[in-house]
Amino acid sequence: MRSTRADPARPRRPGPLTLGLVAAVAAGIGWFMAEPARGGEAGGRTQPEAPSLPILPLIGAIVAIGLVIAGWFMTEAWMFASQSDSVARALTGGEPARAAVLVTRYGCGGCHSIPDVPAADGKVGPPLGGIRQRVFVAGVLPNTAENLIAWIVQPRSYSPGSAMPVTGISKAEARDVAAWLYAH
Repeated sequence: MRSTRADPARPRRPGPLTLGLVAAVAAGIGWFMAEPARGGEAGGRTQPEAPSLPILPLIGAIVAIGLVIAGWFMTEAWMFASQSDSVARALTGGEPARAAVLVTRYGCGGCHSIPDVPAADGKVGPPLGGIRQRVFVAGVLPNTAENLIAWIVQPRSYSPGSAMPVTGISKAEARDVAAWLYAH
């Protein structure tokens, strides 16, 4: 996880958003400060023309700023997803990439809505997005990786009246599913 504290030994560089905003302000100032075209002389007098502001540089600056900001957001999203997978692997000892097949094989989407899994829109059990932020697993166990894995493998030993079936999933497969759930 990234630290939010500044390292005094390293000078702080402006981020892409700051650079984009500076470019927008500079482009705006240049656009409004552009000198209008002067009219020709007619009978010794200067005829004023309607001001003509250069629009092409402004459009170019806006597009460039938009691309910089979009690139920054995409990079941040990729870094967040990568960090989430790493944290999930460390917590569970599982591999999140193997879980999508397991979730489909064991029919989890028949009872749960699961983000990023096609047709996983069940309404029997709770949605499985954001598990890592929850306090309890199934309302009965403190949310730890080992408790989540144990719940996936043998839910009725923790809550005998639970609607969650014993699916026959192995502990190793449950580690992968838990890693995926913690990453999402």
